[in-house]
Amino acid sequence: MHIETRGSGPDLVMLHGWAMHGGIFAPFAEALAQHFRLHLVDLPGHGFSRDDTGTLDPADCARRIAEATPRGIWLGWSLGGLVALRAALDRPDHIRGLVLVASSPRFVVRADWPEGVASNVFGEFAAGLARDYRGTIERFLALEALGSDQTRVELRDLKAHVFERGEPARAALEQGLRILDTVDLREDMARLTTPSLWIAGRRDRLIKPAAMQWAAAQSRGRYVECNSGHAPFLAHAKPLADSITAFAAELP
Repeated sequence: MHIETRGSGPDLVMLHGWAMHGGIFAPFAEALAQHFRLHLVDLPGHGFSRDDTGTLDPADCARRIAEATPRGIWLGWSLGGLVALRAALDRPDHIRGLVLVASSPRFVVRADWPEGVASNVFGEFAAGLARDYRGTIERFLALEALGSDQTRVELRDLKAHVFERGEPARAALEQGLRILDTVDLREDMARLTTPSLWIAGRRDRLIKPAAMQWAAAQSRGRYVECNSGHAPFLAHAKPLADSITAFAAELP
């Protein structure tokens, strides 16, 4: 698994979302590297970890990353948030603080959870991978950018970065979609002891702000909302970095 380390200060592990890689955090990472020693992870099957055949299962993936990085704060965006949340639940001794960016304990709607996306969303993307690999990924990027006050700029940035480290492995993409469709960590939220910061995009079409607000309340965490879509760090890198720096300064 490829992990790039840079910057100086408290350790901060950064986990990207589905179909992406650590490079998507570029401007955001520049702002954070002034205050933290960053560990930018390419998840198995993604980016420079394309040939890593390890599973994306959040528990197993979290274990491997924890073994390869020092004790610190973990930041997870979207799919990466499920891995970071699992790490905080399983290894509270290793995770000083938890930052969830546009991520939720459960992504898909069900009878007792109206704060998710429709149950067919990830299934349709999975079916589309076989028909039009690149087109399906680009449609997902469009959904991520939708709702932002800078939709065109964010979509351009996402498209510019998505394949810059090569194409993600199809098996990893399919597995990632299954994880987004099925993982449910809501019942675990009450036992989360790690201090947490939940950063939501007000216009996010994948993760509703209400879902993150609920998770923050259940875990006794802090909730922050910005005027963005699913990738708030693209247009709001500096204010998000400031919020994370302030959060880190208050940790034991």
